[in-house]
Amino acid sequence: MSPSARTAEVCIQHRLDQAKVGIQKLAAMQPELNALITLVRHALADGKMILTCGNGGSAAEALHLSEELIGRYRSSRAPLKSICLCADTTALTCIGNDFGFDHVYSRQVEALASKGDLLIVLSTSGNSPNILRALEAAKSRGTGTIGLLGADGGKARTLCDLSLVVTGVDGSAVQEIHQMIIHILCETLEPS
Repeated sequence: MSPSARTAEVCIQHRLDQAKVGIQKLAAMQPELNALITLVRHALADGKMILTCGNGGSAAEALHLSEELIGRYRSSRAPLKSICLCADTTALTCIGNDFGFDHVYSRQVEALASKGDLLIVLSTSGNSPNILRALEAAKSRGTGTIGLLGADGGKARTLCDLSLVVTGVDGSAVQEIHQMIIHILCETLEPS
């Protein structure tokens, strides 16, 4: 361990402090959470698809959301239409190689999204060019847009029909709160 490494106690306390702030931010987002739930429920009830995407850890969360919808959360139920745009490595590498990484999601949105579907993007900054292009492609197709975002929401905030922005915490805490939002959404889709 290097002499400048932080102690375990300092790291533990920092993560706990960030989590507390993040939970407070989440508690203040009840109107946005209700709007998210309503939009997703209506889209799924109309037979529409939920598309998800993100980068890095947010890509893992996008994949997690789609698998919960297609598979199950806690209870067995009919599968819900969803696709994670991060999941197809052949599409990602083909599009990235031929068109550039900024287009890896927008090309898929152009191919897969229809009017009335919902694109849910996850981003700790809201400024990733590939996320912004995906949102623009969705808008041009009549696909609804939802952002689970961090920082100040970045440029994505204004491109989303609904933005749930976790402010005042670091990227790790943003992702932790996004995970809670995913689980809250999934719980509301469980059979009663």
